[in-house]
Amino acid sequence: MIDPQVLARRLGHAFTDPQLLRQALTHRSHGGTDNERLEFLGDGILNCVVAVLLYECFPRVDEGGLSRLRARLVRQESLAAIAQKLGLSDHLLLGEGELKSGGFRRPSILADTLEALIGAIFLDAGFQAARLVVATLMRDAIDGLDPKAEDRDPKTQLQEVLQSRRLALPVYRVLATRGAAHEQQFEVACEIPALQISAVATGSSRRAAEQVAAGQALQQLKRST
Repeated sequence: MIDPQVLARRLGHAFTDPQLLRQALTHRSHGGTDNERLEFLGDGILNCVVAVLLYECFPRVDEGGLSRLRARLVRQESLAAIAQKLGLSDHLLLGEGELKSGGFRRPSILADTLEALIGAIFLDAGFQAARLVVATLMRDAIDGLDPKAEDRDPKTQLQEVLQSRRLALPVYRVLATRGAAHEQQFEVACEIPALQISAVATGSSRRAAEQVAAGQALQQLKRST
């Protein structure tokens, strides 16, 4: 169990009810009272607070643009990265099976736990306390947002460029899989035979590796034109 004082410093919030903190860190695989209801609550609060922050920070961005920016901030990968910075992965309460399979590194579990923490803070101290924590956690991410930036993933961008040129879609091949089952690394190639372009990348999942390889192939394609 994480030291409440350590988490208080990281979050900027000290829990008056330690049981809420414990529940927020408890995955359903652990047994007892898990964090799924808190996750539901925290998801709603997170989306509300992020919407307000974006509305205030980007007065010239229209509704569609604000929705896209919010989607970037609250997607699983973004929340999991914040959870890692808070050090949650080493302090989750997981069942034995999830521990063995590396659940403490799984982005879905980390993101869900962060949302549960936000819900727990709301119950512990109210909306303003939760809003302050979310604003603090999201500050760097919001500061780094560019409303004009491309928010489609590399695979989608590459596919659209090739289709616009009436070329065949890229071919993805798994070249190797390394490591134990709970911490595998996938080596994937992204190939565009018609242009003699090939890029190789690794990732913790096949999809992640494909995205990186697609990004590299896209850069090669841009340099060749």
